[in-house]
Amino acid sequence: MEAKIRVLALDLDGTLTNDNKEVAPRTRRALNEAAAQGVTIVLASGRPTAGIMPLAKELELEKKGGCILAYNGGAIVDCGTGETLYQVQLDPAYIPELCAFAAEQDVAIVTYNKEGVVTERPTDEWGSKEGFICKLPMIGVEDLAKYVDYPISKMLIALEPSRRDAVCAAAQKQFAGRLDIYPSSPFLIEVVPLGVAKDVSLEALLKHKGIARENLMACGDGLNDRSMIAYAGVGVAMQNAEEPVKAVADYVTAADNNHDGVAEAVEKFILNN
Repeated sequence: MEAKIRVLALDLDGTLTNDNKEVAPRTRRALNEAAAQGVTIVLASGRPTAGIMPLAKELELEKKGGCILAYNGGAIVDCGTGETLYQVQLDPAYIPELCAFAAEQDVAIVTYNKEGVVTERPTDEWGSKEGFICKLPMIGVEDLAKYVDYPISKMLIALEPSRRDAVCAAAQKQFAGRLDIYPSSPFLIEVVPLGVAKDVSLEALLKHKGIARENLMACGDGLNDRSMIAYAGVGVAMQNAEEPVKAVADYVTAADNNHDGVAEAVEKFILNN
């Protein structure tokens, strides 16, 4: 008998939501049934907390005991109580150097404040996609390094997909041993404190709840989901996932994110057990 799934961690973009950033009816039904069985639903994304909250409210996670895992694992918030269960912040000493790196590479770098996405390039084609993804306004500032005088959990480099791997490699070389830097979509590179990842924060959440990793199912599609898929008792990659993600998964869905891949996995591993 497989271990009973008690926590369900879901990446959002390219996984839970379709390309219109919506949760389809079949997937919504499957999540409602899972929650009714006592499964804790965790929305696990690189987005900031404010960029996940509207979806959490839409799914009524505050009534179902769900959680938000934001900033790729930089923070976990309990939707019901609003309590921050886990948090790691970026050392402010790195912000000017990161902004200078982005300027040298001629790419957009963004972070967040309480209102939206802040950047020196609010109209940048790739940077503004983060505003669309998070459903948050783009806020232009003259000097990002000077503007950010408050705690942040991460920064994000946005760029033409053909340049992603080369710029990522240059950033990894410059900040080696100081920051973790990795791609999370074809046009986004995450910049987070060392050791921040979805699996690390999920481990902290499971410990908080007294639940074993065998009772965790994680679904995702991007390279930033790879750690939680490998860590989970049941790791699920979407049909549309990048190949290295599929390589560590226990199960790859037949359907992609536009055809209820998450519903397929939830029905198979949670509702049919």
